[in-house]
Amino acid sequence: MLRLHRQQSAALRAVRSLHSTPRRRREPFDPSNVERASDEVDVCIVGGGPAGLSAAIRLKQLEQEKGREIRVVVLEKGAEAGSHILSGAVVEPRALNELLPDWQERSGHPLTQPTTHTSMRFFTKSSSLRIPQPPQMKKMSTYILSLSQFTAWLGTIAEELGVEVYPGFAGAGLVYGPDGKSVLGVRTNEVGLDREGRMKDTFEPGMEFRARVTLLAEGAHGSLSKEVIRRFRLRENSDPQTYGMGVKEVWRVDPSKYRPGEVVHTMGWPVDWKTYGGGWVYHMADGLVSLGLVIGLDYANPYISPYRELQRMKHHPYFRDLLSGNSTRIAYGGRTLNEGGLQSLPQLYFPGGALIGCSAGMVNVAKIKGTHNAMKSGMLAAEAAYDAISAQEEGSSEPADMSAYETTFRNSWAYADLHEVRNVRPSFNTPLGMWGGIAYSGVDTLLLKGRTPWTFRNTKKLSDAAHTKRASECAPIEYPPFEPPLSTDLLTSLALTGTNHAEDQPVHLRVRKYGKGSADAGLEVKPGTKEGLETEQYEESKAVRREHVKVNVGEYAGLLGRACPAQVYEYVDDEAAQSEDSEGWGGKKLVINSQNCIHCKLCDIKVPTQDITWTVPEGGGGPKYTVT
Repeated sequence: MLRLHRQQSAALRAVRSLHSTPRRRREPFDPSNVERASDEVDVCIVGGGPAGLSAAIRLKQLEQEKGREIRVVVLEKGAEAGSHILSGAVVEPRALNELLPDWQERSGHPLTQPTTHTSMRFFTKSSSLRIPQPPQMKKMSTYILSLSQFTAWLGTIAEELGVEVYPGFAGAGLVYGPDGKSVLGVRTNEVGLDREGRMKDTFEPGMEFRARVTLLAEGAHGSLSKEVIRRFRLRENSDPQTYGMGVKEVWRVDPSKYRPGEVVHTMGWPVDWKTYGGGWVYHMADGLVSLGLVIGLDYANPYISPYRELQRMKHHPYFRDLLSGNSTRIAYGGRTLNEGGLQSLPQLYFPGGALIGCSAGMVNVAKIKGTHNAMKSGMLAAEAAYDAISAQEEGSSEPADMSAYETTFRNSWAYADLHEVRNVRPSFNTPLGMWGGIAYSGVDTLLLKGRTPWTFRNTKKLSDAAHTKRASECAPIEYPPFEPPLSTDLLTSLALTGTNHAEDQPVHLRVRKYGKGSADAGLEVKPGTKEGLETEQYEESKAVRREHVKVNVGEYAGLLGRACPAQVYEYVDDEAAQSEDSEGWGGKKLVINSQNCIHCKLCDIKVPTQDITWTVPEGGGGPKYTVT
């Protein structure tokens, strides 16, 4: 079966190639004048993470149980299932037990290291002390693992059941109905374009996967998820999503330091008292230790560097001891994660599809876990999709009604899981301040357990970017020198991600100015055209880049140059960046090293000017995580 799906993937690439538009060498690509291959499927899932693969597996289980055949396609932008997946991770197996009750008997499963002990510690600069931990963190019957490996394992199960998993196929756009009021499927991105958008000899146009149901499982801040949330106003009755930036490393530690199954969460240093954040140390299987730091992206000081904070954290005596002796760092990575919780969940369905997993925002911040909720949401969406397709008359052109998914989710244990901790993260953004947030969340998790008549809301609708203060209001941060091999420069760490993008492809990080009311836009259609609804207008020009540099360098000290965990953004000296017709300002210009991008989405979320739009690069590009 695995060989069959690899053959199908190769066949799809061949079909896409055959539909290439005749062209001259290096002819500019015109999206309005291209013939695209099209494929009809029942369910198209964008994203091969735990949520997307759980949905795919559940659909095939329903096929076996109820007898109606259903064609399920999973589009995964990574080169392999799991190669773009990064997390802590301590997994609560509740959803897995429901999805695959016999998982422990299945060969090759990665849940081999159960949690044996949990604790929380408060760090000062030179010491640490144990403090009470929320009961949600104490929970045993969890497993410490590589979420990348877990996802790869789920991918093999999905393929065995008949799911068509296509790695290297990035969902770049949505296919809308004639009136623009429903989603009919997904368009993959073009490959073989050069940096100027001209067609190379290897050019292949994107394909359309027309589906009766489209499930978006892109992870936090996915580009297509942003589009449907905005287009169908799915966040009208919810708060803005908020995020944290997680940076992590995996070490093979000296055997004398290894304590299999130990879970430690940290608060305090190196993060200052004004900034939400915390660290972790997870002793995984096979002598490996996962360690990392999450910083809330509502931080105020533009001089903060999440990467440098992680490197500084390892200078603490606790980490010096843990990583001493015969220890070797083997992996590094970074990714944003949802922190908004229940209040930030958008409406979960739209005409023709639904949002699942972290495309909606399923992380339980008090537990620092989201995989179980993401998987459960995928399973519930699969059941709603199967019923919706079964209820449709053959040949019906009506969009599938996925509203039942919202209902079943609200009646599920996943909703209750998020409801119980709904006030924990927002309590840090109230007049109580950081220390008040710690006190409130302690009382809430230990005593109240969410049984309160109130819910903290983001009444001002402030985004993470809006919390950023100007550099003139903040003190620069002096980070300590690196101490290899304990701490290293960023590019040395980046080499451990295996990140690679095809050379001479269009930069997928776009500096764009959108029209009024569309600052968070990301529609990938030709400006000035219409596709159902009015197409959002944006401008990409020297003037837009100049304004970006003027504000971000002049007022925010070049925040992205420090915030990005992959050194994608640099504000470099340029003598020509003085004139009004240049793309720079004040002797500085923006350089985007898109080949470094590890697809974390921080730039799209945090840039104060909200003029960076993350779009998908060619499928297969990006990090190649294996043990993260």
